[in-house]
Amino acid sequence: MAALRAGLLGVGVMGRHHARVLREVDGVELVAIADPGGDPHGVAGALEVLPDIESLIAAGIDIAVVAVPTQFHEDAALQLAAAGVHTLVEKPIAHSVDAGNRMVAAFAERGLVGAVGHVERFNPALQELRSRLAAGDLGEVYQIVTRRQSAFPARIADVGVAKDLASHDIDLTSWVAQSTYASVYAQTTFKSGRNHEDMIAVTGRLANGVIVSHLVNWLSPMKERVTVVTGERGAYVADTSTGDLTFFANGTIPLEWESVSSFRGVSEGDVTRYSFAKREPLRVEHEAFRDAVLGRSNDIVTLEQGLRTLEVVEGALESARSGLPVTF
Repeated sequence: MAALRAGLLGVGVMGRHHARVLREVDGVELVAIADPGGDPHGVAGALEVLPDIESLIAAGIDIAVVAVPTQFHEDAALQLAAAGVHTLVEKPIAHSVDAGNRMVAAFAERGLVGAVGHVERFNPALQELRSRLAAGDLGEVYQIVTRRQSAFPARIADVGVAKDLASHDIDLTSWVAQSTYASVYAQTTFKSGRNHEDMIAVTGRLANGVIVSHLVNWLSPMKERVTVVTGERGAYVADTSTGDLTFFANGTIPLEWESVSSFRGVSEGDVTRYSFAKREPLRVEHEAFRDAVLGRSNDIVTLEQGLRTLEVVEGALESARSGLPVTF
């Protein structure tokens, strides 16, 4: 079977990684790149850097990756759908829920594969965590907490930290827990002089009763990417920066220290750091997208799923504006 002819729209900070991976994935050939801003990272190689999406489509592509700023996702996706091109759009799906709905409809009407680049689902630590939760290793799940903090990225200008980063945490939390969001309450702050929030704190509850909390900001001098799942038998800590997963078990040995043993809650038990294969998440994501286009079994993040994540993010932002919780 001939390789899928791939086109890439956008070769900025994220697009450069897509270019590399598209050249590595079996069954895919990167044949065209378009970016009106040129090729700042020098990833085009022998390919001409085309000026716009029209010229990208004219190159005769089967699949496309959209890695341009969020505000341009809808226009690009609708043009690709009209041209019959299966498309992977970077997260978030779009700048607004209405735009996301139009994208979902366009791909569904034409029977095309549309996916959203919520790459954290393909992180080895989270995939291992999800498998263990699904197997019942933690027992009942009580709470999922995420922390995603880092310095301000000058490249992000069209959306705030909620859509750019919190969308990761909302998507991965729903996916890991295998449950949708029932409600959210949020607070934001604006400290970097822009019109968009640079810090958001979200609390909420999933439909299955699990309590959730997300702390996300661009105001921290250190980088943190952590997911903590607490349940009946202990807590899992997934560090998605390193792909590590650690289990902190509830204690089972009776305590003899009187001031400690008088506490009737959970005590500390064994700590286990798991060993498992760690493949690059972006590569796994691209392989899943390829398999979806070829009609094989896959676990892509569909446009519909990406839209649901955006709805929760929008709900959190509305909660921050109104001071009231938002239910779904």
